[in-house]
Amino acid sequence: MKLRILTVGHKMPDWVELGCAEYLKRMPREMTVEIVEIKPNKRVSGKNAVQVQEAESKRIIEAAGRDYLIALDEHGQEVTTLQLAERMKNWLGGGRDVSLVIGGADGLHTDVKTRADWLWSLSKLTLPHGMLRVLLAEQLYRAHSVINNHPYHRE
Repeated sequence: MKLRILTVGHKMPDWVELGCAEYLKRMPREMTVEIVEIKPNKRVSGKNAVQVQEAESKRIIEAAGRDYLIALDEHGQEVTTLQLAERMKNWLGGGRDVSLVIGGADGLHTDVKTRADWLWSLSKLTLPHGMLRVLLAEQLYRAHSVINNHPYHRE
């Protein structure tokens, strides 16, 4: 199974790249994680937030293809690490690759949320894009460590 983090944005600071790389290199071959950067739209020529979201949503949905789609959204479901590990077990048994979407500065269009198989909230806080990338990479590794009884996660 492949996990792909579809993230609207690019040109992250070095600390983001290093933080993500640290956790993603720990993932096993059977659960590789790839970060796919999706070009953000700019608010130019009178474009409003909905128009920007809509343009980005088309690229997100195209990039996700037939993957099990998880949209990260502040209004999504919050779960514990153990609940996330259970969900990850289901992904492994589901036979589909998984795409996790981090929206752009204006958030995710309703088309992406409607297409999503799960809306997941990592926090009710608004987090910087780069920090969210690192947090997501760490949580994916942590859930994997729970599944494999690795001592990284302690209850």
